[in-house]
Amino acid sequence: MLTDLLDRRPQAAAMSSPKLRVGRVSLPNNIYSITTVTAGRAPLFARPENAAAVIEALRDCELAGISYSLAWVLMPDHLHWLLQLQSGSLGACLQRLKSRSARFIGGVGSIWQTGYHDHAIRRDESLRGVANYLLHNPVRAGLCEQPQDYPYAWCRWGWQL
Repeated sequence: MLTDLLDRRPQAAAMSSPKLRVGRVSLPNNIYSITTVTAGRAPLFARPENAAAVIEALRDCELAGISYSLAWVLMPDHLHWLLQLQSGSLGACLQRLKSRSARFIGGVGSIWQTGYHDHAIRRDESLRGVANYLLHNPVRAGLCEQPQDYPYAWCRWGWQL
């Protein structure tokens, strides 16, 4: 499956985020693991209505044809997202996610820290292994005993990884 996804990569698109290394590119159809955090590491997503706003923004990116989500975990102060970029740049995708979720949440100022960490998934990495690692973040943080007990996590393969 990963080989099929990676073999369909078109030309590279330049990243829009100034925080990324010079020469970094994003490839539509490539798979990325993303981590992005709230401003000041504020635990905004401990509130169900704020978590729902980010989940809606994740869905919006997919419905718009920008991303194809494989797994995500919304922790109280950050997001882990395993996705296949469908169109545009990774920077534009994250900008849309952050903008939409901030608009849904409201408030004064930015809710997100500038930038994000990305890791392009290599051919030899197991997608299910990466998803499993992400899904166990709430367990490692002591927020639940089993990944499926955490309300703000989702995986395309369900919980049987």
